[in-house]
Amino acid sequence: MENLVAGVTISSFYYRKKVFITGHTGFKGSWLLAALHSIGAFTKGYALAPEQKGGLFDFLQPLSLGESVINDIRLKDDLEEELLAFQPDIIFHLAAQPLVRRSYQVPAETFDINVTGTANLLEAVTRLNKKCAVIVITTDKVYQNKEQDILYKEDDVLGGYDPYSASKACTELVADSFRKSFFNISNYAEHQKSLSTVRAGNVIGGGDWSTDRLLPDIINHLIHSETILVRNPNAIRPWQHVLEAITGYLLLGMKLYADPRNFAEAFNFGPRPADHLPVKSVVEKAIECWGEGTWRDVSDHSQPHEAGLLKLDISKAQKALDWSPKLTAEEAIRWTIDWYKQEDAQKASFTLGQIEQYFAL
Repeated sequence: MENLVAGVTISSFYYRKKVFITGHTGFKGSWLLAALHSIGAFTKGYALAPEQKGGLFDFLQPLSLGESVINDIRLKDDLEEELLAFQPDIIFHLAAQPLVRRSYQVPAETFDINVTGTANLLEAVTRLNKKCAVIVITTDKVYQNKEQDILYKEDDVLGGYDPYSASKACTELVADSFRKSFFNISNYAEHQKSLSTVRAGNVIGGGDWSTDRLLPDIINHLIHSETILVRNPNAIRPWQHVLEAITGYLLLGMKLYADPRNFAEAFNFGPRPADHLPVKSVVEKAIECWGEGTWRDVSDHSQPHEAGLLKLDISKAQKALDWSPKLTAEEAIRWTIDWYKQEDAQKASFTLGQIEQYFAL
């Protein structure tokens, strides 16, 4: 990788580092696990079992990427025991109820997982007697969305219309409280803990079969030669390949560990302005990459509210972290479709190949 901190690359920094990942069985967690494996980190994951079969985590299992604990982050004592036994250098917290539409069905559970689960993890970190950097992954949807053509910055007002978005805004408040109360940078020499939050855009890539996500829905319909049903074709989102966000997380973890006083805050990771695309453009590009397919607008305004316009300002990450997107939205879609076209036996090696290809850009 080309990103450097005082002459140290991301690859050399994470080599043999102990990295604890919550949510390692999920879509982004699995890609993070694979990326860390490719650069020689020691990992321990803590998460529920995958909900869907055929996701990336299943294909990575034969590679024995690290220690895996299948458990619930709401079980506070279990989580603390596993974390303290591992003694991590870096923690990436991704475990969550991540779906907007599901949050309308299970609102209390969504808040419990996303807010209380985060508090459980951070309380466990207070009992860790060693230097540690913590990255809490939230979402681009934490901002009070005015449905205007503006780029949201890290210091904009937090909010949340739906329970998922609101729960993630609450997660940001929990993280900020722990950062001030227990990991205050003015007392860093005493506790040696640092904490950042990251807000990524709509992340796409191979191995995601989550319900009510656009690319998995597209793939499911294309595989079965069915017309793709699109709920919100004109909704605009910040599309990016999962490796863009993962590399941002890794870079921030590295810088936070080396220089906690300057990086213990929030960062956006998203595409360049031109890659904030309407849903219909993503669908049409996916069909083009697949080679065939049709779609139909099935907008239904009686369905639960979902934001129609959301854009992120990534200038802070570009300036402070020297991070920038390497793929356009069209390239991200093509990389995603290429993954789903692979035979099952090739998907693990193809994943590692895409990671290697991305790091070489």
